[in-house]
Amino acid sequence: MQQFGLIGFPLSHSFSKKYFTEKFEREKLSDYSYELYPLASIDQYPALIEKTEDLIGLNVTIPYKESIIPFLDALDPLAEKIGAVNCIKFENGKSKGYNTDAFGFKQSIKPFIETQHERALILGTGGASKAVFHVLNEIGIDCYFVSRDKAQLDTNKAFNYDELNEYVMNAFKLIVNTSPVGTYPSIDDYPAIPYQYIGKGYLLYDLIYNPEETQFLKKGRAQGAVGINGLSMLQQQAEEAWRIWTQK
Repeated sequence: MQQFGLIGFPLSHSFSKKYFTEKFEREKLSDYSYELYPLASIDQYPALIEKTEDLIGLNVTIPYKESIIPFLDALDPLAEKIGAVNCIKFENGKSKGYNTDAFGFKQSIKPFIETQHERALILGTGGASKAVFHVLNEIGIDCYFVSRDKAQLDTNKAFNYDELNEYVMNAFKLIVNTSPVGTYPSIDDYPAIPYQYIGKGYLLYDLIYNPEETQFLKKGRAQGAVGINGLSMLQQQAEEAWRIWTQK
């Protein structure tokens, strides 16, 4: 049995097992299996690898996209540049980390970028935010992070949530939520931004895909913004991971 899986914590929100299980059934890959491996601590990772036979690849999700790196034998140049890993390939007893979030995000947001989206607010500062920053920066969009404590960040291009006034919101017409706020089961939660200043011409992108419409998207759409969830990104990054694992 060729084994694949997902590490993170918690994993109750994840569609990855369903996505890959259906892919294996559709493509008649009866010798392939995809499992969820919830790790309460990243320190449990070595024991998981030790006991899991025939492991070909893993996806990595919140909160371990950065803390997994010291456990790996090598990094793909893109993952090293971004500073976050969401895909691991095992080959010849060695592990190598990749970032397919950047590919998935770029493919899914490209059709929606318009001229007014020259500046972006990135909500959250975890591993996923780094891939989003890399993509937007690469296509010439000026990015600022929004954090509960910007003093902890190694950039001056940042705001605390309470600094998001009408002037700031008018200047940033692309807002990307990379935080887990609003993920199932906490579906009534939403990032604390002043939605009243959002209007037509704004693009709100939520990396969350469960629920399909988060409160973040619902509130933005109510103000006239275009809203996109993270399902397309999930599918794109998953297929890129599959290509890395199998060379298919």
